[in-house]
Amino acid sequence: MTSNLAAAVINDTSSAILQVPDNKDAKYRLGRFVAWLGETGRAWHEPDLAAYRDHLLRQGKAPATVSAHLSTIRGRYARLVKNDETRTALYTLAAKLPGHSTPADAKAFVDETVTRIQNAIDAKQAPVKVTTKQDRADSEHRRLTSKQASALLATPGVDTLAGLRDTAVIGMLLCTGIREAELSGLDVGDLRQKMGGKMALRIREGKGKKQRLVPYGELDWVLAIVDRWLAGAGIEVGPVFRGVYKNGYRLRPGQLSVRAIEYILASYPIMISGHLVTVAPHDCRRTYARRLYEAGMDVVAIQQNLGHAHLKTTLGYIGTLDADKRQPPKVYDFDLAKLNGLPKKARLIAG
Repeated sequence: MTSNLAAAVINDTSSAILQVPDNKDAKYRLGRFVAWLGETGRAWHEPDLAAYRDHLLRQGKAPATVSAHLSTIRGRYARLVKNDETRTALYTLAAKLPGHSTPADAKAFVDETVTRIQNAIDAKQAPVKVTTKQDRADSEHRRLTSKQASALLATPGVDTLAGLRDTAVIGMLLCTGIREAELSGLDVGDLRQKMGGKMALRIREGKGKKQRLVPYGELDWVLAIVDRWLAGAGIEVGPVFRGVYKNGYRLRPGQLSVRAIEYILASYPIMISGHLVTVAPHDCRRTYARRLYEAGMDVVAIQQNLGHAHLKTTLGYIGTLDADKRQPPKVYDFDLAKLNGLPKKARLIAG
């Protein structure tokens, strides 16, 4: 196959590869793969996952990340080869190739290509060695102590409109554990919903298009900060969090983007273990999970508040417990006084 034809096939089919459900992670991974195909002049129907694996590893991607990329690609190709439109595209390609003029030649080409794709996406063809970790260092996924979280919350100040907004943003992330995308999509009407007669935050569309309610509980004081921001900004309806122009007195149209929320958090580094570090929105989510768990909240309740489909995910957010919390209690008894009368050196008794 000539390089020009390969490029044409890539361009014709990249959109098909990218047609996946509304999953930003999958779209990102497949987008990178399609870009790599184009950069290396590879055709979509000749996926060399071993070469792509090596490419990602050379870029410094962690083995677990590489494995996730390859898994997404394999899943997409598995669906593609079962799609009749894919076979139609391959028949169209066969018609352009020399020596494939008869229907039998075209069918042989299509069948062979599908078989090669199926072989190429076999996990055994591009294995990735991933070390499973039981415990992770705190530095890998930051969880703030209560003191550190309070310091972060106090950093923006409330003397300016932007500072008041940023304090409200940080407060909502810490007090509800919601994702940055969920924070971005909050509407004024979502702030005060009821769940069992108690005040709760409504997430109209979380991950997986699931709606949920997150009770504030004793963290409902965060609403006082949000209310002050809304009053200062003159917001009565619509998006809760919006951009502020540099003059500090005028709002930007529309809601804060996820990128803007990440930038806000990064603008307020705090001191941790003698180092000035920045906190990501997801660090606030992990902090919420850990602090509530250590306060005695049921782990299933935390899972429901976070909107996790699986308890295992929630346990990952809670993270490795501190060493003092992992010390086994005294569950057995043995009278050590019995050892006092024994000789210092034991004698072997021949049987």
